[in-house]
Amino acid sequence: MGDLRVQMGERALRTLAAQNKEATGYIVVRMLHTSETALCRLPENTQLRTNDCVMVPTKYGSDLAIVLGPVGEESVSQWKEVLAVERVAGDQDLATYESNLELEYEAREVARAKIIATGLDMKLVSVHYLIDEPKIVFFFTADGRVDFRDLVKELVGRFRMRIELRQIGVRDESRVVGGKGVCGRSFCCHGVTDKLKPVSIKMAKVQNLSLNSMKISGPCGRLLCCLAYEYDFYRSERKTLPDEGHRIHFEGDVFRVVDVNVLTRQIRVVGGEGRSIVLKEGDYFFDKQNSRWSLREAVSGVEVL
Repeated sequence: MGDLRVQMGERALRTLAAQNKEATGYIVVRMLHTSETALCRLPENTQLRTNDCVMVPTKYGSDLAIVLGPVGEESVSQWKEVLAVERVAGDQDLATYESNLELEYEAREVARAKIIATGLDMKLVSVHYLIDEPKIVFFFTADGRVDFRDLVKELVGRFRMRIELRQIGVRDESRVVGGKGVCGRSFCCHGVTDKLKPVSIKMAKVQNLSLNSMKISGPCGRLLCCLAYEYDFYRSERKTLPDEGHRIHFEGDVFRVVDVNVLTRQIRVVGGEGRSIVLKEGDYFFDKQNSRWSLREAVSGVEVL
């Protein structure tokens, strides 16, 4: 269990700043196999630290999870569900988990071969053995509904235990499997949190990002989760800057705002005969009396040829 504890521990320490603090009341845990996070209530007279392993109930069955850290009472309301820690994982639980990893590899190969043989239009994502009961969960993706009854019969005949097939989405696949994003860091849904806000193309527009789907989409084919992180900042800052297309009168000419840089707070305006000027913060201001944006008399902007 040593390597597993080190790997999961490093991720947990990066995730929460509240490391090595005793958790009293509520804790956040991450399921080792699916990377799902959950809020748990601690049993009475129980203290846990970051990186401790516990057994918690999940929709798949009782499973092994790692403690990420404590949660304050004020944050509990943000969670829809509160689970109960069943027990602190013992040495036998950890040993079973590690031995199951080898069984999962074998089961994955068998299942893939049977899927090909049956001609089912589905992609096997991962296989997971539960610790407390003789049950295997097969996670797969598919474009639509799949009639996998015959496949289940073959898997039951091969493994002689309960079989459950779970269809998941492409975002869930990225969360379970993990990987590196275009930023070079672990997928947000796998290494940060699976409780992500819905992402829309509007978030990319507000941040002046390219609307090329290849550049703003992750390996899962959906919009990058990180677009939601800075959306609130860009949206609030946009309210303090003129919009693209806004017209500003200056030196007897009418200039039109064609570009707004939220981070540097510089704007570029274009006037008659193609005259283009990059204006710094302080060159422009909102004239409340006339309800419009105006330029100061002493403009320090740079004229662009």
